Amino acid sequence: MPSPLKGPPNALSKTQDILYVKQFLGHHKLGSTMKYIDIGKAIYGQLSEEFAVRVAEKPDEIKKLLKAGFEYVCEKDKLLFFRKRK
Repeated sequence: MPSPLKGPPNALSKTQDILYVKQFLGHHKLGSTMKYIDIGKAIYGQLSEEFAVRVAEKPDEIKKLLKAGFEYVCEKDKLLFFRKRK
């Protein structure tokens, strides 16, 4: 089973939603998920709360950001905003 605390599909760092992680892991009890998260934090360290933010307008800029691991956040004034955890 993929860890929600390690790797690109990092469920906990992307959502900061423990209930989502519980569902993602298929746990029936929240206590099991909390233990899993605590063990993961002990092994991998605390997750950063800082993000690198980039703005893109053109398809080639968007493609470059997605390939670099940035995730889409929102659109405003025809600009697309992306972020990646530091």
